[in-house]
Amino acid sequence: MQIQRSSSSFFSRNSGEQIWKGLMSVSNAGRRRGRGRGVNKKNYKDLNRGQIIGVGEKNFLWPGLNAPVIKGSEVVQHQELKQDPKYKENILKIRDQMERRNRTYVHPLERGWSSTKLLGKWIGPPDPIAGDEFVGFDTKVLVMKPIFYMKPNFGRTKKVSVLTVTGNGNGLVGYGVAKSKDVRTAINNSKNKAGQRLFRVELENNHTVLHDFYSRFGGTKVFVEKKPPGYGLSAHRCIRSICNVLGITDIKCTVEGSERNYLNLTRAFLLGLINQKNFQQMADEKKLNVVEFNESLQNYPIVRARPSTDECRTDKQIGANEILDFNIYVHDGKVKEQTELKPMHYTRNKGWTNYMKKWNYRKSRELVRINLIAKYGQLDSYLTIREKQRIETKREMARKSSQASD
Repeated sequence: MQIQRSSSSFFSRNSGEQIWKGLMSVSNAGRRRGRGRGVNKKNYKDLNRGQIIGVGEKNFLWPGLNAPVIKGSEVVQHQELKQDPKYKENILKIRDQMERRNRTYVHPLERGWSSTKLLGKWIGPPDPIAGDEFVGFDTKVLVMKPIFYMKPNFGRTKKVSVLTVTGNGNGLVGYGVAKSKDVRTAINNSKNKAGQRLFRVELENNHTVLHDFYSRFGGTKVFVEKKPPGYGLSAHRCIRSICNVLGITDIKCTVEGSERNYLNLTRAFLLGLINQKNFQQMADEKKLNVVEFNESLQNYPIVRARPSTDECRTDKQIGANEILDFNIYVHDGKVKEQTELKPMHYTRNKGWTNYMKKWNYRKSRELVRINLIAKYGQLDSYLTIREKQRIETKREMARKSSQASD
């Protein structure tokens, strides 16, 4: 007697994917209770992550793949770049970071404006052009935002807009804006555009601007103040990044109007730097001497520039409505918006009134000292002057009496 047995079973009727799904999955009721949170995580490494065309232990510039075919009016040639001996180590670090749940640790000096985001970070110098490298240059990212626009064929399309600024820290600076569907391409194109639009800015002692100035672009107004060494950068974070790239270390900047439009803010600040005038240009323009009164030198007058023609205008030649105040002249007649400061709470107390009465007679001591030194050449009060005059008159009378007796 022959018995027929079916060879089909649960394992043969279902695919391996379905079997593993039944083994590893969680029911809907269990999922609502918070079970199975790490079930669907991938257990493999993406070996393509971190690998870019033309980048490796030996780096190459491939026109049409990782570089444009034409830059300006020149055709880009295939060339070999500098070798990277630590390429394999960096790739292994990137793959190991995929297994970690926490974010990658970034050193505080390498971070941008906020955490590990790209804004405010250094991204290196622009790519070399015709074999000429940008030695000593570095670039910072100021803006990276998505842009959506409609097309009749493709509908809603997304691109990334990137604004970068590059410089050598010694007066050379340039900015560039680029858009692309790929983030890396947009960053690279923006960095290279910034390197092709460089211009020089004059600085005083390589640490601050030549003078205070006012500048405007669109709805953004910028008031910049010149500061002594050691003051630091007191400005908007976008302007601070431009100063780091440019080499400015001491400045105070106030922004009025639109502060979120970083492109207008960058243009306004760079436009003000370009339109700066040195003291000699001001003296030739006004045909007057430029004199500085510095508080750190007790307001001692210092002549900074004279007209090149050596002919200063007289009081009769100067018009009644002509601006002679330096601050109003360099700010183009504009004045910063003044904020009303409320008096402190302790000014209402009686003790504050008594303190001001005691301090009142000492308020002008420093000014009196300066005036006495300027007038008499030494610290003399009117009492000592009268005493000297009395002694001199006594001596004169004694001299005359002695001559009369003879």
